[in-house]
Amino acid sequence: MSTVSQRAALTPRHLTRTAERLSFLYLERCTVHRDANAITAQDAEGTTHIPSATIGTLLLGPGTRITHQAMSILGETGAAVVWTGEHGVRYYASGRALTRSAALMEAQALQWANPRTRLAVARAMYQLRFPDDDPAGLTRRELLGREGRRVKDCYHAQSARTGVPWRGRRYTPGDFTGGDTVNQAITAAAQCMYGIAHAVATSLGCSPALGFVHSGHELSFVLDIADLYKTEIGIPVAFDAAADGDEDVASRTRRALRDRINETSLLDRCVDDIKTLLLPRTTAPDHDDPDVVTLQSDHGHHVPAGLNHDGPDELW
Repeated sequence: MSTVSQRAALTPRHLTRTAERLSFLYLERCTVHRDANAITAQDAEGTTHIPSATIGTLLLGPGTRITHQAMSILGETGAAVVWTGEHGVRYYASGRALTRSAALMEAQALQWANPRTRLAVARAMYQLRFPDDDPAGLTRRELLGREGRRVKDCYHAQSARTGVPWRGRRYTPGDFTGGDTVNQAITAAAQCMYGIAHAVATSLGCSPALGFVHSGHELSFVLDIADLYKTEIGIPVAFDAAADGDEDVASRTRRALRDRINETSLLDRCVDDIKTLLLPRTTAPDHDDPDVVTLQSDHGHHVPAGLNHDGPDELW
C-alpha cells in the first residue's frame, strides 16, 4: 500500500495557477493533516477534505495543530501558511514558487538596484492606486505625502458612507483588542491582505524583501503589493464589517474580504499588476516563463546549461 510520503512530488507544471486559487482559507480549533494530495481539517464535527493545490494562503488560527505531512504537501503546492492569533497575524512560512524561471526575480532586482528605476516603480505603484492623480516628477517625500492624504481621505469617506465614527488609525502591535471596532477590522483586513500578497509574490518567484516603497524589512515588497488595494478593497470592507456591530468583527471582516476578493478576481489582477510593474514594457503581463536553465556569458548573453563549453556539445 502506498503512503503519502512515497507519492511523487508535484511540479510547478502540475499546479493550479496563482490567479485561479482561493484567496485564503482560515481554520481554527482543528487538526490539519494530509490525505493523498489534499489536506484535511478534523474537529469535533468531523473531517473536511480540501484540495491543497487550490489554496493561495492558509491562515491557522487559535487551537490549530498541523502535521509534518500537511506542511509537506502545502510546501509542494506553493501555498503560503500563516499562523494567526487573537492579537493579529504574523507571517511565518511560505511555499515554493510556482515557476522554475527567475525572470521576475531578476527583473525585480534590476529595477530595485537602480535608484531611478526604483523611484519609477514607486510612482507606477502610486498611479495604480490612484489613477486620477499623475505622480510624474514627484519626489519620494512628495509621493508619501500624497499617499498619506489619500488614505486619510479614504478613512473619512468610508466613515461618512457607513456612519461608523472615525477617530484616527490606532493599532499597537501585540494588542489587537486595544483599538476600537473599526480599527480592529482594518487591522484584520490589512493582515489578511499581507498574507495574500506574500503568497502571490512568492508563487511568482519574486523576492518579498526588495520593496520599492517600503524598505529594510523582509516583507517590504509584500507591503508594497498589499497597499495597492488598501483604499479600494481593504478599508471599505473593514468599515462595512464595523458598521454591522462589535461582535466577532475580525472573523466577519475576513469572510467579507474573502468574498470581495473573489468577486473582483483580485488574485488574477495582483499577478498582472506585479508583472506589469516589474517586467519590461515590451513583455505582455500574461508572459509565461519557460522552465529552462542557462549560463551567463559575456555582454549579457546566455548560453545553454548542461554542456561543457570547452568543447562542442559535450555534456558535463
